Formats: sequence, C-alpha cells, structure tokens
Amino acid sequence: MLQVPEDSASLRALVQQLRLERDHEKQRAQDLKHHADEQQRRAEEHQRRVDEQTEQLQVELLRVKLELDRYKKWYYGPRADWLQSDQDVAQMLLNFAEELDCKPVPAEDPAAAAEPAEELRRVKRRKGRRNLANFENLPVSTQVYELSEAERACPCCGLTRKEIGADESWQVEYLPGHFERIQHVRKKYACTSCEMNGENPGIQAAKKPETAIDKGLAGPGLLAYIVTSKFSDYLPLYRLEDIFARQGFEISRATQSVWCGDVADFVEPLYRLMADRVRASHVVATDDTIMPMQSKGKVANARMWVYVGDETQPYNVFDFTMDRGRDGPKRFLKDYGQVLLADGYAGYNGVVVGNAITRAGCWAHMKRKIIDAEKSAPEIAKEAVERVRALYAVERQGKHASIAERLKLRREQSAPLLAELHDRLLQWKNQLLPRHPMAEAINYALGQWNELNAFSTDGAVPIDNNVSEREMKRIVLNRKNSLFVGNARGGRTAAILASITSTCRRLDIDPQLYLTQLLTNLPTLPFSQLPQWLPDQWKSHHAARHDCLQKPAPQTP
Repeated sequence: MLQVPEDSASLRALVQQLRLERDHEKQRAQDLKHHADEQQRRAEEHQRRVDEQTEQLQVELLRVKLELDRYKKWYYGPRADWLQSDQDVAQMLLNFAEELDCKPVPAEDPAAAAEPAEELRRVKRRKGRRNLANFENLPVSTQVYELSEAERACPCCGLTRKEIGADESWQVEYLPGHFERIQHVRKKYACTSCEMNGENPGIQAAKKPETAIDKGLAGPGLLAYIVTSKFSDYLPLYRLEDIFARQGFEISRATQSVWCGDVADFVEPLYRLMADRVRASHVVATDDTIMPMQSKGKVANARMWVYVGDETQPYNVFDFTMDRGRDGPKRFLKDYGQVLLADGYAGYNGVVVGNAITRAGCWAHMKRKIIDAEKSAPEIAKEAVERVRALYAVERQGKHASIAERLKLRREQSAPLLAELHDRLLQWKNQLLPRHPMAEAINYALGQWNELNAFSTDGAVPIDNNVSEREMKRIVLNRKNSLFVGNARGGRTAAILASITSTCRRLDIDPQLYLTQLLTNLPTLPFSQLPQWLPDQWKSHHAARHDCLQKPAPQTP
C-alpha cells in the first residue's frame, strides 16, 4: 500500500514522480503503437509490392503465353481470325459425340425409329463420269480404230463383216509445250544496172518485225511464258531452267533474269500509266511486306508495297523501296488527295499530314489484335469479336448495293453498332492494367477509331484492307520460292512485272496471252495508243474481237 507523506513538499515530489512515470508509460505506449503502425505499414507496403509484382508476372505470363500461341499459330497454320475458344468447345463436343457413339444403347431406351430424323447437310456430287465432249474449248484429235481385213472375216461363214456403227469414248491428254527455232531471212535487193555503170547500187534489205529485246534470242511467247511462270505462278528461275532443259532447251537462270529486266524496261511506260490511273481512284488500298535483297555481308530487308485501285481503276501496282520509311508511299501518292485504306502503321501519318488524304482503317486488323489477346481475356474477346461480326453482317447485306444505298445502310445499322462498341471498349480499358495484352489491343482500336469509322461515312470505302493483304500473300509466296532479289534493279523489275500479272489475275485475264500480244505489238505502237493496251481496255477489245469471230458469216442468197 502506497504511503502518502503528510508534508506538502514530499507530497509534491510524489505527485511529480507519478506524473513522470505516467508520461513515461504514455510515451512507451505511443512508441509501441508507432512501432506497430510502422510494422503494419511496412507489411502493407510489402504486400502491395508483392501484389504488383504478382500482377506484373501474371501479365508477363499472359504475354509469353500469347506469344507462344502466336508462334504455334504461325507454325501450324490455322486461320488467324478465328477465336480459339470456339474451336476448343467444338473439339470438346466432337470428342464427346465420338465417345457417346461408342457406348452401347440400353434396352429401355426408345427405338431410334421413334426419334425425329435429323436433316443432314449433304454435298451434291456429280453422278457418273464427266462428259468430256462438252469441253468445246479444247482442241479435238480423233483416232479411229478399225479391224484388219483378216479380223473382219466372220468366224462362222468366212464372209467379210460390214461396218454397223462405232463406240465413242473421250480422254483428256496433256502434250508438253515445245520450243521452235524461227529463222528470219531478210532478203537484200540491189540495182544491177547502176552497179554495172559504177554507180551506187542502192542496196536495201527487207525489214523484219521489231522485237521487245533488240537482237534478243527470245521471242515474245518465250518472254511471256518466263514472266508468267515467275510472277504469276511463282516458279523460281532455277526451276524453269530445269524444266527447259528437260524439253531440250538449255538456258541459264542468269539469262532469264536479264530477260525479265529487259521486259520490265520495255513495259515501264505502261506501268507508269497504270500507276497514274491508280492515283485517280477514289479509294487506294495499300500494304507492304519485306522483300529481302542481297547486300554485302547480309541480306537487306527492303520492302515491296502494293497500291490497289478501286473498281473504276482496276489496277494493282507494286512499288519497291529500300526501307519501310514514309518516303516510299509519300513519293508514290504525291498529289493524291482522296481516301487511303491501310493498316495502323504509323508511317502513313507522315503521308497524309498536310494534304487532303483521308485515312481509312482496317477492321480485319482490329479483330486480329483482339483474337491474338484472346487467351488473356476470353470473355472480352468473345464479345468484341461478336460485335465486329455484326458490322460485317451489315456489309454482307450491302455487298451488291450501290454506293448511296450502302452508305444509307451503314448510317442506319453500322453507326449504332460502332457507338455501342466504342462504349464497351472504354469500359474494358478501365478494367484492365495498362500493360495487359487485351488492353494493348483495345488501345490499338481506340487509337485508330477515327480511321476505323471512315467506312461509315463513305459508301465506297471497304470495311477492311483484305484486298491488298491478298496481294501481299502472293508476294510472300514468290519470296518463299525465290528467296530474295539480287539488287535494287531486280526489285524494280519484280514490282513492274508483278503489277502486270497481278492486274491480269484481278481482271481474269490469261497473263501469258496478254503479255505475248503486248510484247508483239508494243515495239511499233505509237505512244498515243498506249492506253488501249491497259489490261482492262485490252480485255474489252479482245472480247469484242472474239464475239465478232464467233458470229456466223452472212449467207449469200
């Protein structure tokens, strides 16, 4: 028990001591609380850093998985614009159905005949063999088989049997192409009278037709075949060298390469005219890909660009550049001021800045970005792709409509879909971390939103840039077979000749027939008549001549 002093001095000393002890305990309690708070703060900070690192690792893991899936997709080659989750579900259902079919049917199950028959989708197949007599475009060679005199004797009476009919059958045969040597003999003429009188005899030789390659060994048909094989059928020249050798004509790939360069120089005026016509289009679609070029020490990554004209100017023109800088498309599109349809490559911003060009975006690229990030956010990817497919459904409705009708359809149906999709993109962006793969895909769409909406304000603008991407795939196929071009001149040659053959393919023209006639007639053609040999103009004239020849001749009374 605490003894309380009786004198005031001792009592004040005791109170002072108790106050000091109270303050000390209070300070100690505050120190303990501060230490506990500091420990809790450090624990929370540590947990926050752990959570951030976990989120970053999860995001990085998603990015690595997506990159692995992308490489698998490139290696195994499935469609790049399909949701993988849908394929997984379909495969799961297929496996389930196979397992279900293997199970025995219980006796208490109802009979199969009582179930409604499911209508199966069947492919209509042609019955019997094809009637080859209907292929009237193929030449006919008839072979007649007869019995010999000895075989015609009747085995019963010995008299000669009479012909009573014939059995007919058809067969298609392939006869390989062959080479011919064409000897050009230019006869010379002179005046013998003048020569006898010691005067100038006036010797003159008959002219022969001018050729695409002056004093060249190859004729127009052979040049057309080489160009078509390499730039339309994607056969590298070393394979053509082997094919020619099997047919008895040995010509090196180096010579063929020189011939291709000469043909490109010869048809370059037509190529420039096609480029001018493309620049007259209301909508020009463009894309690019790597075109390897031989260089010292390593292969340089040059580029091949394509510029696709609209339906009024149906030409596909390629352009070769040494790099992917904006100078290439800026030079090609100089003085162009209408609509440029392209992907999200930032270099096009420098092309359209300061001029009247309107950029249009590609919804196929946008959808592909979403699908590439599908595994990181499957639900978002599924909804986004369904909304994009709704836009394509509207496009299918207006596929054969006029430009005005298509624009009206887009304003009525596509514009509301675009507004809803934009709101959903903003909502998804706020739900995801900045470095999330799906957030990057969404940022791509939002960053290209004005360009992606260009088709909704112009009925002539396609919803995607697939038309130029298809041409790039053909360039990639040629690159895969031929590997690279030798130099800048080889790249220019490839651009010119690929423009001719690609435009022929677009217009459903036989490039070999077109090139043969072009190389035959172009040497003597006046420059003013050059537009007549544009592929679309040539097709019209060729069809008219063909129809004229097919008409029966008028019968004289």
